[in-house]
Amino acid sequence: MNATQVNAADERILQTSPLRKLLGRPELGSVVGAIAVFVFFAFFADSFLRASSLSTVLYGASTIGIMAVPVALLMIGGEFDLSAGVMVTSSALVSSMFSYQMTANVWVGVGVSLLVTLAIGAFNGFMLTRTGLPSFIITLGTFLMLTGLNLGFTKLIDGTVSTKSIADMEGFPSAQDVFAATITIGGVGFKVTILWWLALVAVASWILLRTRAGNWIFAVGGNKDAARAVGVPVTRTKIGLYMGVGFGAWISGQHLLFSYDVVQSGEGVGNELIYIIAAVIGGCLITGGYGSAVGSAVGAFIFGMTSKGIVFAEWNPDWFKFFLGAMLLLATLLNAWVRKRAEATK
Repeated sequence: MNATQVNAADERILQTSPLRKLLGRPELGSVVGAIAVFVFFAFFADSFLRASSLSTVLYGASTIGIMAVPVALLMIGGEFDLSAGVMVTSSALVSSMFSYQMTANVWVGVGVSLLVTLAIGAFNGFMLTRTGLPSFIITLGTFLMLTGLNLGFTKLIDGTVSTKSIADMEGFPSAQDVFAATITIGGVGFKVTILWWLALVAVASWILLRTRAGNWIFAVGGNKDAARAVGVPVTRTKIGLYMGVGFGAWISGQHLLFSYDVVQSGEGVGNELIYIIAAVIGGCLITGGYGSAVGSAVGAFIFGMTSKGIVFAEWNPDWFKFFLGAMLLLATLLNAWVRKRAEATK
């Protein structure tokens, strides 16, 4: 396949009708689903439409969305990361323990944590590209190693399964303002993670739609061999995508730490599946080469509405996983139907 053929296959530059462009948007199905979920809980939960409830929903969505954005980009690039959930905890643990043990300003720990999570992401990408093993195997191995390291180092250094409090250390108030502040608007408090989330969506959308790196991501996700044949730096792109997941884990980990000032070493297990679910609900294909950052945000918003809407409706929260699984199946079927309609529309 030559460069002309690759460009012709790029859905973003095909000459299509406005209807086909609309139907071809990856997030269309998730937007329809989000509207349905919103109307559903607005009808069944009396408190759902309150401003304070919206704040709670957005906060729940942002804690998932911060990670769903880089995970979505990684999935567009054709890969998975099963270590994303525990990497968030690793980020918080490194920051907390380094600051406490070195008796340094907490910002030093924050910086070290950023370097560590980026290194973990780079390790995943390097191992993937060097070994040729599936990302499922590579990141499952990283997941298990990080799970053990989180618990082992925390017990070794602190003697328990949780870190020591760093609330009285220098730099903690300013770091808390950056990663865990509450912004009051109209008498309603909104967590700063919402701003982090929206900023990541905006940057990721710009990268995907307006930069050469975005072309590379779609190309390696669609057909990495064809992409390599026309000069796309496949190895560098995949490593960069995994480092992007590491960056998201760093932000989420710092929020976890500075929200509670201590961290439980066993947290984060299972969250990687939630990030993937949010991306898939938002329109990302398991096979790669298709999706959007906006779609991942909508998927995270659906997650936030469902998790909090069940509480507002005073239903048994045990039903949450059932609703989440049902939304995943319905969203996948709806996205597949939308794609078929887009391909059939001339």
